[in-house]
Amino acid sequence: MAVDLTPRQPTKAYGGEGGAYFEWSPAELPMLGVASIGAAKLSLAAGGMSLPSYSDSAKVAYVLQGKGTVGIVLPEATKEKVVAIKEGDALALPFGVTTWWHNTPESATELVVLFLGDTSKGHRPGQFTNFQLTGSSGIFTGFSTEFVGRAWDLKEDDAAKLVSSQPASGIVKLAAGRKLPEPVPEDRKDMALNCLEAKLDVDIPNGGRVVVLNTVNLPLVKEVGLGADLVRIDAHSMCSPGFSCDSAYQVTYIVRGSGRVQVVGPDGKRVLETRIEGGSLFIVPRFHVVSKIADASGMEWFSIITTPNPIFSHLAGKTSVWKAISPEVLEASFNTTPEMEKLFRSKRLDSEIFFAPN
Repeated sequence: MAVDLTPRQPTKAYGGEGGAYFEWSPAELPMLGVASIGAAKLSLAAGGMSLPSYSDSAKVAYVLQGKGTVGIVLPEATKEKVVAIKEGDALALPFGVTTWWHNTPESATELVVLFLGDTSKGHRPGQFTNFQLTGSSGIFTGFSTEFVGRAWDLKEDDAAKLVSSQPASGIVKLAAGRKLPEPVPEDRKDMALNCLEAKLDVDIPNGGRVVVLNTVNLPLVKEVGLGADLVRIDAHSMCSPGFSCDSAYQVTYIVRGSGRVQVVGPDGKRVLETRIEGGSLFIVPRFHVVSKIADASGMEWFSIITTPNPIFSHLAGKTSVWKAISPEVLEASFNTTPEMEKLFRSKRLDSEIFFAPN
């Protein structure tokens, strides 16, 4: 049975004056369930705070817009890391990490963070489950005051007062004058990589640029078990047809711009042909071949791949399998003439994975 691959926008799950949390549902994007991938987006207004929580899934976070602060408590850590974040930052968040997020009161823009991750060990395949530590839906609202008091060494009245003192759920807007910890520069080491400032892994003039997250430049990627990249292609450029050759799914969020995408699966069947634009998300099934062409505005996307060090095979360009295959095999495979084989092989000798318009 064919699965609908149509790109989707997220829907609001909850929120208030401080901001909102949006998520993609496997009911609307079935490939999330098939691939056991979760996708969500946090948007914080000026002064907004996402209260401390942990998740049932390992994730990669990518800052789409704005500046702010994230607090990170790694498993068994005795002190939180307080990291300044800005647009372009990517963070790997392993299982068991507790985080809080904050947009400064003086900010002129919202802080928007994308989350993509593996839900194969989670409660709901294809959807994150976040466990709030405080607020009206916090974990401790479910315990009796006796248990809370014993756990925290408080009188039951004090325990009840503390647990019920935060009426909001998930996201709040901090009162004027309330201060949070300042970021610590050394806490950023090995925790975040800015994809807009990092060394480019691929840079093709008038074609496109790629920054790849892996276990070298962001070590926690290994614990998360995911690879990721930021791709920017120029106006009317094409991304070479290619596939992940290590049985991985590709989960792609369009950051900005627009264009067209085609995905081809077994038996040469085109399983997706559509326009894509900023804010939409789609998933490429394993071993399917995908290619994109940007509109006049160019296109930028952030992707995760369900393996920490992904390997891709391209079917066009100087690094494609066609350049490695012998002329005789190519002629026989296409049932063509030596002249056509020579013409075919003479093309794309200098182009790699991005092709600028002629």
